[in-house]
Amino acid sequence: MAATAAVVVAASRLAERAGPLIGGMIATLPISAGPAYIFLALGHDDAFLKGSAVASVATNDATALLVLTYAALAPRAPLAVALGAAFVVWFAGAWLVTVWHPSFAEAVALSCVVLPLAALAARPLAKAVALPPAVARWWDVPFRAGLCGVLVATVVTLSARLGPALSGIAAVFPIVLSSLILILHPRIGGNAASAVMANCLVGIIGFGLAMAAVHLAAVPLGGAVAVFLLFAVSAAWNAALTLHSVARSRTVKSPPPPP
Repeated sequence: MAATAAVVVAASRLAERAGPLIGGMIATLPISAGPAYIFLALGHDDAFLKGSAVASVATNDATALLVLTYAALAPRAPLAVALGAAFVVWFAGAWLVTVWHPSFAEAVALSCVVLPLAALAARPLAKAVALPPAVARWWDVPFRAGLCGVLVATVVTLSARLGPALSGIAAVFPIVLSSLILILHPRIGGNAASAVMANCLVGIIGFGLAMAAVHLAAVPLGGAVAVFLLFAVSAAWNAALTLHSVARSRTVKSPPPPP
């Protein structure tokens, strides 16, 4: 719990200072899901991990819709309305996963439709905006640390009773994204927070790929390799997106060659 909390605090500080794109890339790393899956791998067999990953792949679509809903509403709605509507969408999607019990192929097929469409819809919102100076509040650090620590503890403690599917849903509960929203919206305003969250959509695609890698690797290669791939695939995807964006921005800013 302490290690998870420390990572979340550091990542959220960077997200506040690095701009919408870098903030979105940091926020979609497996900051809370990663530790949750580490402990799932330590406490259960590889088949349990494989089953949990299917539910996580499907629930990741609900997270994308949560982010899109918030990003669309935040510039013109109060925090409670924008985040409340986003959570309604997420819980509806998570409930659908619990009653549907999708196969891995079905979960991947759904993600191939939902995630690109959500990222495309968020492009107008993912504009480059200057993040205004954040107003520090004494409860920011313990708030973020406590939320993520509680999530990891809950998943680890209840996973034996929840079973693979519900553990997979709980492990990817958007605690990092929602805590960032709760912090960023009052500190930097709805427009800037919307831009940060809109930039998360392409990172969420990479997280879905990482969870798919966990499912495919868990049984043949073991839980340790599967969890390593969770971090590696997500980090590689986000790093590639960041480098691509930086290269594009430099190309646009470069003056044309003299005639």
